[in-house]
Amino acid sequence: MATSKPGAPRASSIWTSTQAELDAAAERLHLDEGMHRVLRVPKRELTVNFPVTHEDGRVEVYTGYRVHHNVNRGPVSGGVRYVPNLDLDEVRALAMLNSWKAALVQIPFGGAAGGVRVNPRRLSELERQGLTRRYATEIAPLLGPASDIPSPDVNTGSQTMAWLMDTLSMHRGHTVAASVIGKPMAVGGTRGRRSATARGAMRCIASANESLDGARVVIQGFGRVGMTLAEELGAAGAIVVGIGDDEDAVHNPSGIDVRAAIRWMRERDAIRELPETESITMDELFAIECDVLALAGLQGQITETRAPALGARLVAEVANGGVTPAADDVLADRGVTVIPDIICTSGGTVLGYFEWVQDMQAFFWSDEEITAQLDRVMDEAMAGVRAMADSEKVDLRSAAMMVAVARVAEATSLRGLYP
Repeated sequence: MATSKPGAPRASSIWTSTQAELDAAAERLHLDEGMHRVLRVPKRELTVNFPVTHEDGRVEVYTGYRVHHNVNRGPVSGGVRYVPNLDLDEVRALAMLNSWKAALVQIPFGGAAGGVRVNPRRLSELERQGLTRRYATEIAPLLGPASDIPSPDVNTGSQTMAWLMDTLSMHRGHTVAASVIGKPMAVGGTRGRRSATARGAMRCIASANESLDGARVVIQGFGRVGMTLAEELGAAGAIVVGIGDDEDAVHNPSGIDVRAAIRWMRERDAIRELPETESITMDELFAIECDVLALAGLQGQITETRAPALGARLVAEVANGGVTPAADDVLADRGVTVIPDIICTSGGTVLGYFEWVQDMQAFFWSDEEITAQLDRVMDEAMAGVRAMADSEKVDLRSAAMMVAVARVAEATSLRGLYP
């Protein structure tokens, strides 16, 4: 993977790295040079600058973006994030990654991404609503159920999507529920959202592990996804022996009571001093001998320094970027399997597609139907990645990129170049 020069902007590094991942997959696939050039850049990019009136009467001008990477497999979809350092390169990278993720799980979406450069913690609820509605209005020419379906991302959630959907509906003069995904259930959202990412990750882990019954698991990152994953793995018979949050970690080789750990975390917002466990450092957490290490926290947890002492035989990136590129190489040399984030985090992407389908049909599924369909999609996606890895003798990360890029390239080739 390409790396940026010291001092290079963070987002530019993300875009360079994302393009480098495509380049590597294209080389392995012997992709046509013209097709490679097409896939290497977004189809369209929109930058908007818009004013928002604050409650104290101030008028501030904010910059927002919406990028479409590839539209050849269907309407595009991707997150809307509110972060202070957002720029166009970061949005380009996210849009490209969303193209690969949708292709990997075989849902008929292309990749998009967007957001606003803002610190949302400095906004009141009313100001957040005003910013959301004005941003939605500025990018509205790109949006719609058949063209671009936004979803939640960093510092946005179901309420943000409800405001966005309502704004688009006001423009149309009628409710357009399928214009966004990730909404509250009361306005067209879907069941299963709380558990989708964790459930998808669990199916990936189950596919790569001989059996979860009795498997010893360590979970780093104990927020909503990490907690739900612990519940899902426990229900499948796994034993959680270590848990870490962003700062602290605990260990019990006989097994941790997951329900008690979740209650403790919710009450104290920290895992330290969890009863019937031993407090350990984060380095000690990663060194625990276990079958599965699930990375559900911050990026870059497994570094080149930590990788040699890792005690797991299988690592699942349940959050983005849990393993650094340098650590990937060390783990590969040690024979440690890494399930990459591009597939391990895609349960939420699949559920977003399910929400869009239900909104388009105005017919909603039961929890059991959603779980069954999510399991089917994730199992088939992992089977495809493992087949590519076996046939091409590459790791799962490389295989996942190859499968995704090949599918987007095939759709682009079949549709041809216009005119």
